[in-house]
This record gives sequence, structure tokens and C-alpha cells, in this order.
Amino acid sequence: VQLQASGGGLVQAGDSLRLSCAASGRTLRNYRMGWFRQAPGKEREFVAAFSSSGNTYYADSVKGRFTISRDNAKSTAYLQMNSLKPEDTAVYYCAADVPPTAILSNIRRQSAFDYWGQGTLVTVSS
Repeated sequence: VQLQASGGGLVQAGDSLRLSCAASGRTLRNYRMGWFRQAPGKEREFVAAFSSSGNTYYADSVKGRFTISRDNAKSTAYLQMNSLKPEDTAVYYCAADVPPTAILSNIRRQSAFDYWGQGTLVTVSS
């Protein structure tokens, strides 16, 4: 499975962006997908994810502002980011667990995902 993240860019605080993560190499039906981000000088952190049943999970820092979704027909996941803040500036990575084998309670951990995209940079200016 290859993941291609896109949609990053430079925006101002309060703006919105939608990131996409397109999967290729296999039609995704039973899978989990997550978004992580890494800010300069910081460790990669969990942002959002959905389970194979469609349940969604969010980091407290983005809850209410970000929405993760998927289009199974396109094997694509999305991260809609609203009310962006300068502290959201980071490289955003999508990741997939195909088929889902990790314990669901670990869905916020990087180790729960086997496949990773290359990252897309989001810069939010104040």
C-alpha cells in the first residue's frame, strides 16, 4: 500500500485546509487510517484517526476543529482542518493499518500503523 498525502500549504490563522491521503496498490475496504503531525523540533504526535467501523478519534488539541473522513470508493482519507492556529504548523503524515491488526486502544500510537505517506507541510501564520 502506498499513501500519498497532499493539500498542505501556507494559510493564515483562522483559515481552513483539507488534506487528502490517497492510497494505491490495494483497494481499501477494511482498514484504519490516521493522521499524525510533526512540528519543527518536536516529536511526531497523533492528530486523528478512524477505525475500520468508522469510529473517529481526535487529539484534544484539534477536537472540534478538525474532522477526519474517508471515501472508500476512492481509497482516500481526508482531514478537514478549520480555525487553524499557528501551533498547528507541522508536517502532516497519513498512515494506514491494512488490514487492521493493532489493538484498537493503541490507535493513537504510531506503532499501530504499518503504512505511511511522505507528509505534507501545513504552515499557519499569525
